[in-house]
Amino acid sequence: MIKNTVYNAEIIDSALLIRDYLIVSDLHLGYEYALNKNGIMIPRFQYNKILNRLEEIQNKANASKIIINGDLKHEFSKISRQEWNEINDFIEFLSEHFEEIILIKGNHDNFTPFIAEKNDLEVYEHFSVENFLVLHGDKIPENFEKIKEDTVVIGHEHPSIGLRSGERVEKVKCYLSGKIDSKNFIVMPSLNFITEGSDVLQQKTISPFLKGKSLEDFEVWGVENFEVLNFGKLKNLLSLKTFY
Repeated sequence: MIKNTVYNAEIIDSALLIRDYLIVSDLHLGYEYALNKNGIMIPRFQYNKILNRLEEIQNKANASKIIINGDLKHEFSKISRQEWNEINDFIEFLSEHFEEIILIKGNHDNFTPFIAEKNDLEVYEHFSVENFLVLHGDKIPENFEKIKEDTVVIGHEHPSIGLRSGERVEKVKCYLSGKIDSKNFIVMPSLNFITEGSDVLQQKTISPFLKGKSLEDFEVWGVENFEVLNFGKLKNLLSLKTFY
């Protein structure tokens, strides 16, 4: 069986497997509550879909450790009741499936350390797995130029690719991989079922690692229900009339 790998990390749907570490990013638990509060009435369906998908991913990965690469919760300024209930239940779910849980702080995680402490967990700014540095990507750490790892794994961007057929555009979640300066970068999609993310063919990047950088030579890896689609280089997609 041929595995889909980028810089020796295996793509398993919206998760990366590096050695014995499974990495997922940008769950945004409690997102429905935030939308409901702003008058967008959608049912609270995401949490169970995340559990089901993550269980499917783990069945394929069989990892003993998991890294949540930022934005476990959605609300910036408080913990909603939905977030509190879902996060505590989610940590219990992770404890049943993994021997070790690593939480990395994202820009939506102002109150996540409080929840983590209640569950005897730590929240990290970044975490190293051999030659990989895993961090959320919303800010560049001090002395980043001195890090020894060759490959940097970030979330935060929620990348997707818009596929056009006539007037219809369908978004597919995707990974981006390429080199910036002397480092390899892997940009992960979100494990979030409310939105597909930001179309890399249309929208500007938001991570300070990527802003102002040419990503034309980055590879685009689409993921759809465990199928991995290598779309080639971003610059080639931008030149095609059927992709925007």
